[in-house]
Amino acid sequence: MARPLQRLVGRLPPPSLLALLYLVLVLLGTGLLMLPAAQAVPVRLNEAFFTSASAVTVTGLIVVDPGTSFTIFGQAVIAVLIQLGGLGLMTFAALLLVTLGISIGMPQRIIMGEELGTGGFRNLLRLARLILMVAVVAEVAGTALLMLVFVPEMGWATGTWSALFHAVSAFNNAGFSLFDDSLVRHGSEPLVLLPIAALFIIGGIGFVVLGEIWQKRAWSKLSLHSKLMLTGTGALLLVSWALIGALEWGNPATLGAMEGSGDRLLAAFFQSATPRTAGFNALDTAALTDASTVLVMGLMFVGGGPTSTAGGIKVTTALVLILATRAFFLRHDTLSAFGRSIGLDEVMKVMALATISVGMVFLAWFVLAAGHEGEMFDLLFEVVSAFGTVGLSRGATADLDIIGQVIVACIMFLGRVGPLTLGFFLATRSSPRIGYPRGQIYLG
Repeated sequence: MARPLQRLVGRLPPPSLLALLYLVLVLLGTGLLMLPAAQAVPVRLNEAFFTSASAVTVTGLIVVDPGTSFTIFGQAVIAVLIQLGGLGLMTFAALLLVTLGISIGMPQRIIMGEELGTGGFRNLLRLARLILMVAVVAEVAGTALLMLVFVPEMGWATGTWSALFHAVSAFNNAGFSLFDDSLVRHGSEPLVLLPIAALFIIGGIGFVVLGEIWQKRAWSKLSLHSKLMLTGTGALLLVSWALIGALEWGNPATLGAMEGSGDRLLAAFFQSATPRTAGFNALDTAALTDASTVLVMGLMFVGGGPTSTAGGIKVTTALVLILATRAFFLRHDTLSAFGRSIGLDEVMKVMALATISVGMVFLAWFVLAAGHEGEMFDLLFEVVSAFGTVGLSRGATADLDIIGQVIVACIMFLGRVGPLTLGFFLATRSSPRIGYPRGQIYLG
């Protein structure tokens, strides 16, 4: 029985195997969360399934409060699902690249279309160890810093567990919190917001960039991919920080309720960093101005870095689209950045990924709106949050019926598995054997 099953699994293409692994993990998590030992209050099957799917896809959208609905055992199950969902995706991404013949071992010398010789199983194991080492060090350090605040507030046992849970959730960009207001109660506490922000920024950059920084330690030696990721991440953080601060500074329901300018700047920074798939919030998301909400949706759609714990279409995808648009207006035939050219093949992949992602979001929004009466703006926000595996919510998810919850769970699943699946098919497509005369179409 084992051998036929092994042969069947071995024949599955990587995308199908990835989806199957995630589905099995979601169902296993659902079963564990349905155990009496996991529930502090009665939790329905659909609520357990949604929570499990949200944890495995490291999204953070919830229909029940994890801090009050589940026991320590249930919360531990959620934390393990988050860890497996986050690091499992990164490890599979490495395996996928090796399968495609691209080395992503410790040297990290060749990224984005440059070859590193032969990628092998040994390099994959070294990479897996690197991922595990970074996760352990980051989460232990984050736990220690958060304990400085949580232990005095809650005592040793509860404070330590809360610190560990939030560190795991932050590094994996999950956004799950044991507090019913996420981090709003700690909206002016640097020892809470800064460690958590550091964790989800590090987790969202991507193991390729982290590996290169660790080995090369010089900007000039970094690959084009790492330079684009670091530049794009820094630019998004600074621009969104300034915009959130300006848009919310006088809002009495958000930054305007804080006394000092330092507290406002801190909360604005955190709220500008978290939409790119972290899911924690230091301000009431439902109280944000409409302009800030649109900005947050844009950040959620972009997401973090490839082969990281983050979701979205990825920072590099957005940057290549911007570079392609710039090249079009400047009438350039090629794209270039940091002294390296970007081929037309890469641009086509990026356009396909962005187009399909926009289509998925629109279709999910349409289906959700067709079966659920509610604010269209809020429903769109929940859909984008689910697709980007972010977890920020304006409250609409908790009001959905079972069908609506299943739809959102499917969006979370597609948002997590979809980019790698699409990347596989784009990277392994065959060249056409027949050529056709070039035609012309008129645009605009």
